[in-house]
Amino acid sequence: MNEMATLLQVDGLCFAYPQRPLFAGWSARLGGGATLVLGGESSGKTTLLRLLAGALPVDGGRLALRGAVLADAPQAYRGQVFWEDPRSDAIDPLTVRDWLRSLPALYPAWDAQALDGHVRGFGLEPHLDKGFYMLSTGSRRKALMAAALASGAALTLIDEPVGGLDRPSVLYLQQALAHHAQEPRALVVAHYEALPGVPWAQVLELPDA
Repeated sequence: MNEMATLLQVDGLCFAYPQRPLFAGWSARLGGGATLVLGGESSGKTTLLRLLAGALPVDGGRLALRGAVLADAPQAYRGQVFWEDPRSDAIDPLTVRDWLRSLPALYPAWDAQALDGHVRGFGLEPHLDKGFYMLSTGSRRKALMAAALASGAALTLIDEPVGGLDRPSVLYLQQALAHHAQEPRALVVAHYEALPGVPWAQVLELPDA
């Protein structure tokens, strides 16, 4: 990847949990297209996404997203990122519809037409007026992924996308990722295996714990 194509530059990333180092001088360059973060259970996939999102403080290193350095301009950096942790309960009180309606104000490249397509493709229509606390694991992930794919964010992060999904939804997800992988943004998906049919621009493999 040439320097002009780089959207996210990670240099010397360091992070450790107590008694468990995860990243020591980890570096990467991410450009437009789909990047797969590949790794087994407890390899640090989710932690890496949280670090890239600026949702978890790094112990060392430099992250720059389209010229915004996380340490120097955190608001400018995070304003270009879509990240919703599927394990978080922060949006539980909201209905899916109200949450989705709040997002266009946060993402200048929001694509309402794409969102409508993903709502239909994932079969989310019956769940739009439910609170997130009422949703199954699969329906929750589908709502988060529909928003992520529609966000147009320069750095779009999706964690373990198939958790709780039925087979038709997995097939739709593969098609949706393949479509959005053609866009000039860094679409980063963390999973334990490569999803078929997705044209991964690069694969970042994490060693198993």
